[in-house]
Amino acid sequence: QVRLVESGGGLVQAGGSLRLSCAASGSIFTLGAMLWYRQSPGKQRDLVATITNGGITNYADSVRGRFAISRDNAQNTVYLQMNSLKPEDTAIYSCAVDATLVSRSTARFWGQGTQVTVSS
Repeated sequence: QVRLVESGGGLVQAGGSLRLSCAASGSIFTLGAMLWYRQSPGKQRDLVATITNGGITNYADSVRGRFAISRDNAQNTVYLQMNSLKPEDTAIYSCAVDATLVSRSTARFWGQGTQVTVSS
């Protein structure tokens, strides 16, 4: 199995920045796409950003130009740099990875989430 540990959330004022990290460990053979989602109270979970194992990125319209996703394949870690934060970015941010295990089975694994709160 794969364990994901997120860090970097917290409280920040509007206009500020935060950097989230998500480190994967376990019976990993290879990692495919790595993703960040977010969910606000009472709302559905939304996809924020994705990065393929080749480094191709994609963003939700609401964060494009403000957020940047990156990955360190040697460390099995994905990052989300969040700049120019707005109160509406307040949510629980969760990472997910598409992993091929040493058994050669594949699955998507999820982190527990980290709270990001942006004050106005």
